Amino acid sequence: MTASSTIPGYEVGTWDIDPAHSAIEFSVRHMGIAKTKGRFTDFSGELVTAENPLDSSVTATISTGSIDTAMPDRDAHVRNADFLDVANYPTATFRSTGIRQEDDEFVIDGEFTLHGVTKPVSLRTELNGISENGLIGLSATTALDRRDFGVGPDNTAVVGDKIKVSLEIEAERRP
Repeated sequence: MTASSTIPGYEVGTWDIDPAHSAIEFSVRHMGIAKTKGRFTDFSGELVTAENPLDSSVTATISTGSIDTAMPDRDAHVRNADFLDVANYPTATFRSTGIRQEDDEFVIDGEFTLHGVTKPVSLRTELNGISENGLIGLSATTALDRRDFGVGPDNTAVVGDKIKVSLEIEAERRP
């Protein structure tokens, strides 16, 4: 799928992520026996679709202080210097460096910056559809090792090292 004509409804343009209709969610193992889930509620970004979809790009910014695990005391702890240190690192960013196709999905490769550390990340992405009224929908997943970004304790007995991330993105085409 390298020509825009093979994707129904595909349009070249710039699309703004709609946070009201999108979600950035994660899960991480807690105490080695359960998974804690959470989300970020404040984020923005854009997709720039090119004539060749594989030449498109994605950028996004997440307010790290918007973490929500449905437990205010835990959220406050994760915001402090023990973990995200939002006072010094108020945002996390993603910038794509390339897009490739693998079977029925796309892989968006990019650079993710968290806690002042930038590492390569690949998002396994499904194009859910493009509407006639200027909306595009994507689902993506990835996994991060929080220790690669200097987040949290080295001891993984309390909080796991692997963080599974899932994205549900709806974006609106700019006029």
